[in-house]
Amino acid sequence: MAAKHDDLSETHIVGDDTVQWIVRAQDCPTLASRHISHVGVGDAAVPYKIVRLHLSGAYVHAGLGGEGQMLLDGRWRTMRPGMMSFAPAHGLHAFHAVPHTRWQYCWLRYMPSAPRSVVGTMAPVMGHYRAEPLQHAVLGLYHEVFEGDRDPGNCALWVDSIERYVARFADPWRSDPRIVAVLEQVRADLERRWTVEAMAAVANVSSEHLRRICQRSFGRSPMQQLTHLRMQHAAHKLATTPVSIEAIAHSVGYQNPFAFSKTFKRMTGIAPSDFRLQSEVRQVGADPTAGPR
Repeated sequence: MAAKHDDLSETHIVGDDTVQWIVRAQDCPTLASRHISHVGVGDAAVPYKIVRLHLSGAYVHAGLGGEGQMLLDGRWRTMRPGMMSFAPAHGLHAFHAVPHTRWQYCWLRYMPSAPRSVVGTMAPVMGHYRAEPLQHAVLGLYHEVFEGDRDPGNCALWVDSIERYVARFADPWRSDPRIVAVLEQVRADLERRWTVEAMAAVANVSSEHLRRICQRSFGRSPMQQLTHLRMQHAAHKLATTPVSIEAIAHSVGYQNPFAFSKTFKRMTGIAPSDFRLQSEVRQVGADPTAGPR
């Protein structure tokens, strides 16, 4: 059974019965140039378990077979075939195999310097997406790097394919100018007391239509997406600046620091003060060679 948030600690357990095919930035200069830490395909079984209390780089994960458990947006979900997730940087992220079944998956983990790791990145947390093409692209890169000629041109083609498949999942909203307009204004003024009606006015649609668009694009309501943006911005400030928690709360639209702290802990699994403390003691960008972080 998945542990409660308060029971989680930094964990990296692979186990003898789990097999992973991993290409890291140090193995492939093309990955490094694209600010990708590593990509891989895995076939896992208990006791496979990963917990990142402070994910320094954004993480994309896709289910291929069996099932596993994944902690995203503050709640545990079942990752099954045909599902893909995006975990933003600076948040709590965890996943593990479950008893009596194997779990096949593929992943991409960005460096902290990647555009998708910085504040403001927009993507669904979890959605339906057939990941077999992504799996094939990752394995194609793996074979080129470890069993082929490491040809830079071929590596670039595989990495291009990987990035295109990820972008197709993560950025469907970019083709809708209404959503782009709303996000640009909201990100520029997170302190404002936004309402669904105000955001709908920016998009020039009705409130109900904006709800449908947001649900389709992000898997969230407009107000849930606003909260997600605010907490992501707050996490970035906590991790990178000495600004007080109260000032950060005000900068993202919370006049009551207690309400801000409660929301932050609900969405990240950790209080703002503890999040900042962990950020200060953690080596930024640390990336073990044992597997995905």
